Amino acid sequence: MIEIVVATLLLASGCIVLTAALGLWRLPDFFQRMHAPALASTLAAWAVTLASIVHFTAREGALSLHVWLIIIFLSITAPVTTLVLTRAALFRRRQAGDPLPPPLGNGH
Repeated sequence: MIEIVVATLLLASGCIVLTAALGLWRLPDFFQRMHAPALASTLAAWAVTLASIVHFTAREGALSLHVWLIIIFLSITAPVTTLVLTRAALFRRRQAGDPLPPPLGNGH
């Protein structure tokens, strides 16, 4: 039963990453492409982390939470990296004089 849970979580992670790859392929603009992998990589990493926790807990017979350190680090660094890349792209567009993407409005 444990193997089925672990395999399901790992397959879900693979499907999430495949969806993000399709987003990279289909979305036309750099800024739109940044959205898909940023969210999906964190969610897929959580699925792999849960699979690891289930596997090692079943294997050792005690609750194994050492993989939490990895996901905490990834959950902090992935959004920050996305933000830095987006700001760098905005800076380069401003320097080149290219049109910037429209700002987010408040529903107007």
